[in-house]
This record gives sequence, structure tokens and C-alpha cells, in this order.
Amino acid sequence: MDPKALLTASFNAAVSAANPFKVLPASLPRPPKGKTVVVGAGKAAASMALAVEQHWPADAPLSGLVITRYQHGLLTNRIKVIEAGHPVPDESGETAAREILRLARSLGKDDLLLVLVSGGGSSLLSLPVEAITMDELKATTRELLRCGAPIQDMNTVRKHLSLIQGGRLAAACKAQVLALVISDVTGDNPTHIASGPCSPDPSTYQDALDIFVRFGVNAPAAVTAHLERGARGEVAETPKPGNKAFERVSTEVIATAQQSLRAAAVFFEQHQIPAVVLGDSVTGEAAEVAKVYAALTRQIQTHAAPFKAPVALISGGECTVTLRGKGRGGRCTEFLLSLAIELDGMPDTWALAADTDGIDGSEDNAGAVLSPDALARAEKLGISAKKLLANNDSYGFYERLGDLIVTGPTRTNINDYRVILINR
Repeated sequence: MDPKALLTASFNAAVSAANPFKVLPASLPRPPKGKTVVVGAGKAAASMALAVEQHWPADAPLSGLVITRYQHGLLTNRIKVIEAGHPVPDESGETAAREILRLARSLGKDDLLLVLVSGGGSSLLSLPVEAITMDELKATTRELLRCGAPIQDMNTVRKHLSLIQGGRLAAACKAQVLALVISDVTGDNPTHIASGPCSPDPSTYQDALDIFVRFGVNAPAAVTAHLERGARGEVAETPKPGNKAFERVSTEVIATAQQSLRAAAVFFEQHQIPAVVLGDSVTGEAAEVAKVYAALTRQIQTHAAPFKAPVALISGGECTVTLRGKGRGGRCTEFLLSLAIELDGMPDTWALAADTDGIDGSEDNAGAVLSPDALARAEKLGISAKKLLANNDSYGFYERLGDLIVTGPTRTNINDYRVILINR
């Protein structure tokens, strides 16, 4: 198998390990005495809902509503699927989130609220507090995306602008609540996944204000005013750890980045290539993280340490990109473009970086593949890798080389997958 095909197949193995149809059925409970209502949000919401339908007893009551990203829907029979905006929320998500909150409030003690949570849910499950409008929430989200704030910080802000996130969905329900979670965040803490609609929130209004200061977020005046009122104690905080509402709540994380990275490692080992999982929680500026990985790669190529080639260096996590230019691209292709510049055509060294949801940033690709001759091919086409990186135009670089990976929606999401294959 050639290196590009090998890398692509390893990515498919990682994605397959987080397939809701594989990981969800074993975690389904027995039907309750009353009815079961399924709600949820995220890029995996439709596939999770369909997996529930396929394994739920035909004679047991089942209904509900989940929200997923546009073009991520599936045909279901008992659970309604609504598509909405991501990464910037929209009115479709707001309307659906309001209905989800109503459904949760309608249940009694003999019923079950089954909540399907996956990455992307923070944007999709958007129900702003009465003090701010959807347009103001959109503007705040764009600012947070622009400044490169980590997802945990973004979600701290979102929780304090929401009527349903930060544990408020579970607190609104009198029934038993079971949350099944596919994690897309480092550390796999449910409070950070889709902004934790069923998890206690340890963060505060003041934390959200501090994030605005730290990242220079220019939020609408109404948003800042709401957070300031909360910090003064004039607005109720999100439900905190120890709140009695969570005595009725169970949460199970059913798929993680670590599981998927290990599946990719097994794939390489089956092809007689040693694999090392460097971590599932790599964060930081994508271009800077690439420099660290390039240094490790040079050490292996030059000194056969700390690993000997051939070896596959595998990692996951979520890097960030601070926008300084006007180009196109996501964190995976930005990582690869910076890596290409640092490796400078190093022989026998290939790499792949792709988002497991099938979408790198806001483009139509999951990621890209870096070959040893990428810079040489780019030079023949008159492409300056350094200029494109400075303009955040990593998509343009790999598009012109024909090295983008386009999968379409995978309908799961356990964060980014990166691998460097050193053959010599």
C-alpha cells in the first residue's frame, strides 16, 4: 500500500472506531415505565438518533428531536432531525432548542430523557437568554472564532448566554436523564462537550468576562452587560456541582479520541509499521504545534531517537488558528502547511491531518495529505507556501496540489486526527 493510501486508511480506521452505530447500542438502557423522549445536538446527532431507533424495542414508546449541522441529517422514523447552523448558530437551531427544552419540561418521574450529545452541539443547541438576541449571539460567536479561543473558553461564554446549556437542560427535567456523549474535546469532560447541557458547570460569569479580556473579544454591548449583571449576582448562575438536579442524571462517554487513535495505531501495526500515540489532547496554535512535530521528526530521521523508523507518530486534540489573513482553510491544513515548510522536503516523510467530522474549519474538506515533494510541486506551480501560510490560505495550497481529503460528513466527531509516517 502506498503511503498516501496507508495514511488515508488509518484515518478511516480512526473514524470507524467512533461510529455511533458501533459504539452506542451497548449503552442503551431498558425502556422506563413511562415514555422515552430522545433529544440531542451535535454533528453525530442524526446517526446517534438512528442508532437508537434501530435498537429500541418496537413496542416501547419513543419520540423526540435532535439537531445536527446542515447536510448531516438522516432519514429517521420516530425521532425528528432538524438541521441548523454551525459553527455560527442560527434561528433554526434556536427554534429547535426551544422545543427540546419544552419536551424536557413535559416529562414526569416515570419517564426517561435520553440526551445524545456530540461535538458541534454548542452552536446547534443555541437558545440565548432573554437579554440578548440571536444576532448578538452570532456576533459573539464570530468574535470567539476569530480570536482563536480554545473550545473550553468558548463554551464557558456560551453557557452563560444560554437557557439550555451549562446543565440547564437536565435541571429543567423531572424525569431520569441519561446522556450518551461522543467527545470532541481534550480531556473528555462532559461539561465542555456541546457546552454540557446535562452536566454541572463549575465556571462563572466572571470567568466569561475574563475570557473576553484575555482574547480581546469585542462582544455586543448587551452581551457584556448580561455577563456583568451575572458577575454581580443579579442573574442566576448555571447549576453547579452538587446541585440536586444532577441526582437524576447519568452520563456516559461512549467514544473518545484516545479510542480512535488507538484504533489507528492497531491499523498501522497490522501493516508491520510500529505506531506511537503521542497524545489525544494536543492544543495550541496549529502552525506552532507543527514546528514541534517537525523537530521530533528531524530527530528521528537524523538520530533514530526517541523512535526508530519506520514509525507512525499519531496524535489528536484540537489546535486553533488565529486569523491574520484572508485565505481559506482550517486548523488541519494549517498544521500541514506549517509542517511542510519546517520539513522542507524531507525524504521518506509523509503526513496527514484531518478532522474526524469530515469538515476542516468551514471548508468542504476533512483535511489533507502532505507528501515529501509537496514544496517542490508547489514551486513549479509558482506557489509560495510561506505567503499562503501568512494569509491563512492552507486550503488554497493543498487544493492546487490536489492533496485535499474530501469525505463529506462522517456524522461523528472525536476531534482532529494527525499522523506523521516516517518510512526511512
